[in-house]
Amino acid sequence: MLSVRNIQKSFGALEVLKGIDLKVEQGDVVAILGPSGSGKTTLLRCMNFLETADGGELIFDGETYAFGRVHKRDIAKIRQKTAFVFQNYNLFLNKTALQNVTEGLIIGRKMPKAQAMEIGKKALAKVGLADRVDFYPDQLSGGQQQRVAIARAVATDPEIIYFDEPTSALDPELTGEVLSVMRDLAREGMTMLVVTHEMGFARTVSNKVILMEDGKIIEQGSSEDFFEHPKEERTRAFLRLTQGGIPEEISK
Repeated sequence: MLSVRNIQKSFGALEVLKGIDLKVEQGDVVAILGPSGSGKTTLLRCMNFLETADGGELIFDGETYAFGRVHKRDIAKIRQKTAFVFQNYNLFLNKTALQNVTEGLIIGRKMPKAQAMEIGKKALAKVGLADRVDFYPDQLSGGQQQRVAIARAVATDPEIIYFDEPTSALDPELTGEVLSVMRDLAREGMTMLVVTHEMGFARTVSNKVILMEDGKIIEQGSSEDFFEHPKEERTRAFLRLTQGGIPEEISK
């Protein structure tokens, strides 16, 4: 479905991605783990062309695109099939939950307003916010705002959703409600790449796990192998430092 080959990215003299290879199959839920500064978010942003990679290739739905030389029309084509959920929601503060979900459909995709409204309401209901369609972001909790952002992503009917640390700004209770929505999407077969520090999610919801450090992939494999039979000593050290109890709402 999607793969990247030898993706490279530097910011000035700082080499952030050092030739990463990654393959994602339809229905995969890939958890991307690693310490801060390891390049996780940059990888995700380069894959969706929010940052311009310096080298490498993206293969998506059978077509190959060279990072750094991809045309704007091709980026637009790829983004028609993908969605991105940001760490800090990125909602329009002057628009209701429903308007935030429908804005991209109406403006970006030229969808008739009535059709967009119907899709938007279904998407908000899907994330448990059917009773919040007319609420503005400042009337919603952080968890509810992030669920609006997820509804906005789902409304575009993407082939893949990228999540950049979607719970990092939330307290534990609100984290649970967002992760539960993501768990439901996984059960429905949505393909997802998730940069996260939530080890319970990585262990019980994702089917593949990647550990990054210093711009490179240290280890990748099935979730079971990663947590139960890690191959690399760096992986074992990372797990010793980070593994705790699995949140009840994720293990259900």
